[in-house]
Formats: sequence, structure tokens, C-alpha cells
Amino acid sequence: MDINADFTRRAVVHADQEPWVASPMKGVDRRMLDRIGEEVARATTIVRYAPGSAFSAHTHTGGEEYLVLDGVFQDEHGDFPVGTYVRNPPTSSHTPSSAPGATIFVKLWQFDMEDRKQVTINTAAQTPQKVTDGVSEIPLFEDARERVRIELWDPSHTIEVADHQGFEALVIEGGFVEGGEIFQVNSWLRLPPGAPLRAQAGSEGARLWVKSGHLAEPPMAPATGES
Repeated sequence: MDINADFTRRAVVHADQEPWVASPMKGVDRRMLDRIGEEVARATTIVRYAPGSAFSAHTHTGGEEYLVLDGVFQDEHGDFPVGTYVRNPPTSSHTPSSAPGATIFVKLWQFDMEDRKQVTINTAAQTPQKVTDGVSEIPLFEDARERVRIELWDPSHTIEVADHQGFEALVIEGGFVEGGEIFQVNSWLRLPPGAPLRAQAGSEGARLWVKSGHLAEPPMAPATGES
């Protein structure tokens, strides 16, 4: 299955306009943003857990990172409320569930296979740091391959990034305009390496999950038989 699998092109999904698609587990539905592969895939997805739903225990051979967008996500390691960012590196395992229900933004099979750093950050409890005029951020993760953060754009501020090795953003609050297109909550944008970003935050500003630098090498599907 290929969804937005040409990483040399701009990709956009306004997720709130897309239908939910049932996963193999009852009560767990998905909106797929990009994907290379079948059930085992390099994937970026918004996943909704109905109250009381659970996914079977599994190992993340290729790693998993997620941001809780709504509700409370849970596993044997704890409860993760709205705004929690988690990185479960390759070889980690868990049994995810949600008693009250939850929605998460999740990325699979997008790690350095030698990465073993586990990260859990409650972004709602962090104080943003100003990085440039009109832009503040909450750092989440950085290595030689990528940088992940929450960015806050001031109302009506223009953001320009001319040189990057891939840029990806999900709107958490507020919105922006890019390429003549309006991005609102749960809208997702991915730009290929070198494609300049020029965006203007909306009148209420914007709060975004952002990743950059991660598309320097062409993404590939997991090898068949891996999980």
C-alpha cells in the first residue's frame, strides 16, 4: 500500500475531512497520512482508540513515536494525557490501550535502527523557548538525522525556511496558510528536501508538531516479515 509515497513531492492531508478506516483491532480506527507497506509499514497515521479499546502486545522493531492529540493513551508504562510526546525506540514493546478513549498522531519505522533512546515529554507542562521573532518551540528530540519539536507561531507571522532536508508539520491548534491552502487543526503538510517553506500563521497563531531533516535519504518500506 502506497499513500503519499513519493517523497520528492509536497504532500497534504486535511485529516478531519478524511473518513476513519478500521484497523485489524476492534475499536481502533485510522486516518493514513503517508504509508509504504501493508500492515507492517513505514507509516504516518492519526489513530483513534474508542473507550475501552486495546491493541495486542507487540514489539516495535522499527520504532514508534507518537503525540497524544485527545483523551488519555495508556500502556503498561503509564497514562499519557493530551500533549504527551513519546518515542519508543527499535526493539521496544508495549500493549497500548485507552480506557477513556484517545486519539494519537503516530509514526512507525522512521528511526535509526541503532537508536535506543526512550523519550516521554508532557508538552503541556513545558515552557516554550523563543528561537526567532514570532516563533517559539518546545524541543522534543534531536540527533544527526532529524529534529522534532512543538513550534508556536505568533498570530499573522510569516515563516520562511529556505533550506532543509525535509519538513513536516501537523496543526495542533490554530492554523496557517501555505501554498494558497488553509491548514487547520489536524491538517498535515510534508515538504521534500529543498522545497522552501513560506507560510503565514492565522489570526490566532498556530501550535504545530514539527519534524525536519528526516528526508535526506529516500524512505523505504520495512523488510517483509518484520513488525
